[in-house]
Amino acid sequence: MRCEVVTAARTAKVTDGDGDGDGREGTGEEATGEAATGAMGVLPLPRPLLRSALALYLDLHAHPELSGHEHRTADLLAARLAGHGLAVTRAVGGGHGLVGVLRNGPGPTVLLRTELDALPVTEATGLPYASTTPGVMHACGHDLHIAALTGAVALLAADRDSWRGTLLVVGQPAEETLSGARPMLEDGRLYERFGTPDAVLAQHAAPLPAGTVAHAPGGAPLMAGSIAADVTFHGRGGHAATPHLTVDPVLMAAATVLGLQSVAAHATAPAEQAVLTVGSVRAGERGNITPDTAELALTVRAFTDSALDRLLAAATRVVRAQAAAAGAPRDPELTVTARSPALLPDPALTAAVRRAHEGALGGARVLDAAPSTATEDFPHFAAGGAPTAYWLLGTTGVRQWRAARAGGAPVDPNHAPGFAPDVRTALPAGITALAAAARHVLGAGPADGGEAES
Repeated sequence: MRCEVVTAARTAKVTDGDGDGDGREGTGEEATGEAATGAMGVLPLPRPLLRSALALYLDLHAHPELSGHEHRTADLLAARLAGHGLAVTRAVGGGHGLVGVLRNGPGPTVLLRTELDALPVTEATGLPYASTTPGVMHACGHDLHIAALTGAVALLAADRDSWRGTLLVVGQPAEETLSGARPMLEDGRLYERFGTPDAVLAQHAAPLPAGTVAHAPGGAPLMAGSIAADVTFHGRGGHAATPHLTVDPVLMAAATVLGLQSVAAHATAPAEQAVLTVGSVRAGERGNITPDTAELALTVRAFTDSALDRLLAAATRVVRAQAAAAGAPRDPELTVTARSPALLPDPALTAAVRRAHEGALGGARVLDAAPSTATEDFPHFAAGGAPTAYWLLGTTGVRQWRAARAGGAPVDPNHAPGFAPDVRTALPAGITALAAAARHVLGAGPADGGEAES
């Protein structure tokens, strides 16, 4: 998830009985104790299941893989799914996408989706299970998502008498580049091969109190749409001592960065909540050499396609104008690398899942989520009219949360080097939330009064 800090419209009441960690103590093995299984007002999860999910989380966190390179992560997830009786298909859509299928008689089909990739961030948590891959970190919680999903699958697979239908599990690569979902759906023909689901479910780690989940109010967007683009400026390189003999692309890039800051204000109405960010600037190797080219990477975010189009058009004008003003020998190149629509969960399904979460976690732990300008490529899973439900999973330990609210250090958000979920509370909540949502969609089995498959 390309994200900033996510806030909730109303705050959870965090009681003294909650897990009190901040994600930075020990190895997280406390998740197998009473604080994780009973303190949240939910039915205790089996300790072997929690230990297994925790072990996977610790392994994944220590061995993150970047977008498009998630081979080990996919192997681990595939092995877990196969161990629970799912038929696993690899390389769906190319790359490391995978699908697991567990058919359990006639009934609805529910799809659970998790992401596989990490970020090019150097970890600074000091955790004993910190990343062992230089410059790469699970700074967005995808390791937590995978571990929670495997725990939910384990619960459902062990209790097949209580439900009927088909469980689809999707391990999606390259979410951080917004380029993993569409290939699975289009090139991999996901729904044609495995069936169009009656519900698509996913959750995402967020800096909210651990043990809580947050939903968008009915009909409201949860996340913005986004366009990512790369820009290349062409100049004429030379010696730094003779600037009159060069056309400096670094100046073009610098002027463009400043010029782009006014785009959101002037291309959209204030109520449209638009954001434009330049996240990368690259040019040259030495201070005494003017390079031939300079590169920018930018994103625009808004809640409607029309606003995104206006932002991109305005940004394109600024890029071209700065190159022309500098006398560039060639026109600049602006290439859209990814696009994703706003995340609008299905209102009816969201209301139903919310009720399931209130029953499983307690009403005080189910929050309203304010719209965020973070982005996801999850909306592509709504292809063909498939209803989607997507919620935020709190990851901040109660001590850190209270300290931040009292004016102390702010909570490290997703994508920050210090992002450290309180795993002993967040992981059981994530398992419970996914399993409860899936059970609501799946048909009742014989143990719940349904009829056995003939």
